Amino acid sequence: MEDVEKQADCSSFRGPSIETSTYENLNRHSALQPPDALLLPSNMTNRDGGWAGWLSVFGAFLALFCSFGQMNAFGTYQSWYSHHQLSSHSQFSISWIGSLQLWTFFFMGGPIGRLFDAYGPSPVMLFGTVLLTFSTLMTSISTKYYEFLLFQGFFFGLSVGSLFYPSLAAVSTHFDKYRASALGVVAAGSGIGGVVYPIMLRQLFLRTGYAWAVRASTLLSVACCIVALVTVKRVEGPKKCSGWMDVKMLKDACFMLLATGSFFICLGIFTPFFYIVIYAEDRALVSQNTGFYVLSVMNAGGVFGRIVPAILSDKMGRYNLLMPTSFLAGLSCLVFWMLAKTMIAVMGFAAVYGFLSGAFISVITPCVAQISDINEIGSRIGALYTLISIPSLVGGPIAGALIQCQGGSYTGVIGLSGSSIIIGSFFILACRLRINRNICARV
Repeated sequence: MEDVEKQADCSSFRGPSIETSTYENLNRHSALQPPDALLLPSNMTNRDGGWAGWLSVFGAFLALFCSFGQMNAFGTYQSWYSHHQLSSHSQFSISWIGSLQLWTFFFMGGPIGRLFDAYGPSPVMLFGTVLLTFSTLMTSISTKYYEFLLFQGFFFGLSVGSLFYPSLAAVSTHFDKYRASALGVVAAGSGIGGVVYPIMLRQLFLRTGYAWAVRASTLLSVACCIVALVTVKRVEGPKKCSGWMDVKMLKDACFMLLATGSFFICLGIFTPFFYIVIYAEDRALVSQNTGFYVLSVMNAGGVFGRIVPAILSDKMGRYNLLMPTSFLAGLSCLVFWMLAKTMIAVMGFAAVYGFLSGAFISVITPCVAQISDINEIGSRIGALYTLISIPSLVGGPIAGALIQCQGGSYTGVIGLSGSSIIIGSFFILACRLRINRNICARV
């Protein structure tokens, strides 16, 4: 990708505008080309799916269902561990397992993205399938804290990344105008997985025991991965040799504003997923046998949050939608979660927050793709997730430490989660204005 100084402080983009009739007036005073043209080099035509594209969407949906969707169910594991295998450990200690999952998943985004750019999705996803099988089977026989950290934390997080990034990057190459909609459908897989896995695991924990419950989830996951391996393909772009670290992206103001906003958002966005079940149980709003339904409601809200905002973002602009939904997600923590004193209130917050946080998860990827060259989609998506790996690692343990320091009070946790998301939303706003200062433009 060429240096940005000739056009703007943001990425330079090759190729003519795709939709000049729609964007000419909106971008007359902008140095940037229309968003829908950003990914296509001059020798490529407009792409909007086809059979190969929609088969890739289907396979990627299944890949995220069994990987990121299963990771969304960690709240169920944390609740179970606190009363069984790891009952002698604090919530602070147990939360490190889920945080290590997230950190590994995010941190490995850069290397995995580069592997995708170099070799395509199939080899990387095959590795992810094998590793997911190994990590979950080893988790089923784990009894020591360090074993859970190693297998469920590190290895499972790496397997999720090996399935997640190639799936999203491959789908991105098939679509232009409806990219966000396609990625929203894919991202809905993680939300549906976040509904199915907590309910399935909790019921199997009680009926078959922990070990066989985890093995049953492994069987379901492997079946989904096999279908994904067969169906997820990418559109081949021009071959491009590049190093493992693209320094130019660090000089891209738009990308760095987006990454900084995502950094603050990820410091708090996963905290409710980790602690909403324990919060409801500690407040005696639900029993230990029904608390997992709160997490399922949150993930169910995330299903709609991944699809509806993604479709709307193709109509009104991806950055135009990412900022307000992120802001409202943080505000919902400070208002609805802070004041939730009944089961109905907690369920209501779970549904609303799941919807709003799901919008960030589904729209952030097309936002990165929108300011990236097609040959660098994988590496840029991976680089963003690598940059936000640190807040994802420390967010959960910080929340657990705050609960301990405040004698079981969740006020500090809720305040940190909500405020960090709101701060991040303002960096997203700055990124959007950097792209186009016209508030009426579809960006």
